[in-house]
Amino acid sequence: MSTTPVSSSSPRPLALRVAIVGAGPAGIYAGNLLANAVAERSGRVEIDLFESLPAPYGLIRYGVAPDHPRIKGIVSSLHEMLDAFPVVDDGDPAPTRRTIRFIGNVEVGRDVSLDDLRERYHAVILATGAIRDAALDIPGVELPGSYGAADFVAWFDGHPDVARTWPLDASSVAVIGNGNVALDVARVLAKHAVDLRTTEVPDNVLAGLESSAVTDVHVFGRRGPADIKFTPIELRELGEVRDVDIVLHDEDFDGVDPAAATNNQLKVMLRTLNGWRDRPAGTASRRLHLHFWHAPVAIEGDGRVESIRFERTRADADGALVRTGEFRDYAVQAVYRAVGYYGTRVVDAPFDEARGVVPNDGGRVADEPGLYATGWIKRGPVGLIGHTKSDALETITHLVADAEAGLLADPASDEDVLDVLDADGAEYTTWDGWLALDAHERRLGETHRHSRERVKVVPRDEQVAVSRDGALVR
Repeated sequence: MSTTPVSSSSPRPLALRVAIVGAGPAGIYAGNLLANAVAERSGRVEIDLFESLPAPYGLIRYGVAPDHPRIKGIVSSLHEMLDAFPVVDDGDPAPTRRTIRFIGNVEVGRDVSLDDLRERYHAVILATGAIRDAALDIPGVELPGSYGAADFVAWFDGHPDVARTWPLDASSVAVIGNGNVALDVARVLAKHAVDLRTTEVPDNVLAGLESSAVTDVHVFGRRGPADIKFTPIELRELGEVRDVDIVLHDEDFDGVDPAAATNNQLKVMLRTLNGWRDRPAGTASRRLHLHFWHAPVAIEGDGRVESIRFERTRADADGALVRTGEFRDYAVQAVYRAVGYYGTRVVDAPFDEARGVVPNDGGRVADEPGLYATGWIKRGPVGLIGHTKSDALETITHLVADAEAGLLADPASDEDVLDVLDADGAEYTTWDGWLALDAHERRLGETHRHSRERVKVVPRDEQVAVSRDGALVR
């Protein structure tokens, strides 16, 4: 599958070498679009896709709950994009490299510098995304038992750089946020581990969830039901979780009219919420409470989380959020902060600390000819997968226009970056290495006692070893 190529009324042949930093959806879409655009112009492009992890796909592999079946389709599409351009066609009867070359387990700024890349490529595209939690500035946020949602997601997705265990000794937990990440966290906490056995959740995570003490999960949003940032499918999945009751509070729905919703998606979600309100009281062993109009004030406890305080909010006549002066306390033993992500900076690249993005104009990095950005590091951590595609299209359109206008300087060095990495002893992984790791994980799933589609390999060194046992095709 390929995305729509960038069009031009008067295409001219191009010959480009481009580095993309980040092999998540943003980087892969950008590489696919660029390869198609250059092919449309009968040109030639060599694209190196650098990834700090041994495996590709970024947050699709390490940032989405494993019980989302639609994620498999996204991974398949990304796989097809990386596999779509096998070798550079330069007339050589024995071509030596791929059009899009995956180079994993390499961190730009540690294993190779940004200057190294800019010396060897016509252009560099930053697509590092956002993997850190945004800050929540309230008292008590650093207490033991207060966790960033991104860290928890990384744990249950088997990220190689997080601890193998997670404390799940709290019976009542709070999740702060009203977006899809908050729902993912809440659903995984509330769900029974037995219902995750058929997913690709790692074995160490499954063991941790099987011993979980959680009985009540409370999700808090600052605004009301008409301002939720979920998607309908995320909300529907919440109501399908076995042996978990959804608890809502009538006071949060005063004045909320589904018919007055601003779009069809919101109408569907409000109807779903109202349908849950009409359910009779349940007898499930776990409960998932949805609270609205709650602004977090403080996390409290003597040495660790014991409770969380909120101030009730409401919307004024203009729709602005105002505080009411009414405070409520909830006894919880853990808090998960799902209030957004913060961009992942690249050493020596411009970075806006306040916004967590690379300063840019439509993908062109300010005052840095030949340097571009796409995805969350370009626009901030907002939007779904469709936004990532259109975002990459904008960036690549500008890059191609700059190339056609002669604004991209020729590389100062013809040295292959893999020679630099080899000389430094870097244990990089390749596309063929990922295919070997992918096949290995699927074999582990076939032989698993629960017959799973795959079992993720978690330790980084094991991922690298399995990958590098495959052919290091350059």
